[in-house]
This record gives sequence, structure tokens and C-alpha cells, in this order.
Amino acid sequence: MAVLAAKPAPDFTAVAVMADGSINENFNLKDYIGDDYGLVFFYPLDFTFVCPSEILAFHNRMDTFKKLGVKVVAISVDSQFSHIAWRETPTDKGGLGPVDFPMVADITKQIARDYDVLIEADGVALRGTFLIGKDGLVWHQTVNNLPLGRNVDEFVRLAEALQFHEEHGEVCPAGWNKGDEGMKDTAEGVASYLAKHADDL
Repeated sequence: MAVLAAKPAPDFTAVAVMADGSINENFNLKDYIGDDYGLVFFYPLDFTFVCPSEILAFHNRMDTFKKLGVKVVAISVDSQFSHIAWRETPTDKGGLGPVDFPMVADITKQIARDYDVLIEADGVALRGTFLIGKDGLVWHQTVNNLPLGRNVDEFVRLAEALQFHEEHGEVCPAGWNKGDEGMKDTAEGVASYLAKHADDL
């Protein structure tokens, strides 16, 4: 498994179904993210089981991601036509409805290979998630095996942590949540933080 954290996020151009249901034949990740943050997540297949719960969890938090300036992008090895069909299937029939972010069609599986989440034997991607900073670097990555669904609130927390670090120049200790105290990255800063919070960690 490649470690992409602290490295440039692999760019790609592919077909995508956009939030408004239109098809973009030349969706480019860097162009789409622009000067914002990015959150790219892979899932195995349309019309499966854990996947719709995760995709809807991302969709239900899009107001929060938008306030944070985070552009969310979903990717699977399905075609754009499968994505459209799934979006047009109501949730009570196992579908998604019109989710509020692009769904990329990684037909060649090259994007999943570039992010090193492809299960070659099965031809599907693991549940990989990549938080991309404004600098184009991957700041966080996690990869789950197929049966384990993600906690989408954790990616909100991580985006908030990254922005806290950028704004204040401090690091975010274990369990940091928005509104919590940060830590100065010095010996004195560690000692000061632990003197107050060691028992709460």
C-alpha cells in the first residue's frame, strides 16, 4: 500500500456525473478543486450494500464540507451510466437520489491504481479516503477493507484540524475537536499541553 500522505495527490481526468446530473466527459481533479480543499473517496461498486450508506453520509454533510471549502469527489470503477441509474433510484429502493458531488467513472481502473486502492483480483477499489490540502498534498489517507464503512464525521474533523493548523500554526493533539486547544510544536508546548490535558487523553 502506497503512502500518499505528504505527497502530491495524483491528478486525473475522467468522465464524471456531476451534482446536477450532467455528464462531464473531461472532469479534472485539480481543475475541480482549484484553490479549495479536496476529499476524494473510493468505493467498490454501485448498487451494493455498505456503499450507499457511506455516499449518503457524505451527501448529508455537504453543507458542512462546503462551509469548510472542501470539494468532495466519489470514485468507483462503474460507468457514468451506472452512476446515473443509481442516482435516479430512490433510497427506499437501494438507490442514492441526486447526491451533491461528482461521481467519477474509473472504467480503466487507473485512478484506483494511482491511489493504490485497487484490488486487482476483484477489479474494485477498497474504501480509500484522501484529504487534499490547498497545497495539492495529501494530508490524510485511510483505507478500509470492503466490509467496514467509514465514519464521515471523522473527515469533517480532519478538515477542521488542517484548517486550525494553517490558521494558528499549532499542531492538533490526539482527540482534537473544533474549539479545543492546540499544541505548540516545541518541548515547552508539549509540556504545557500535557500538564493540563494528559489525564483526558
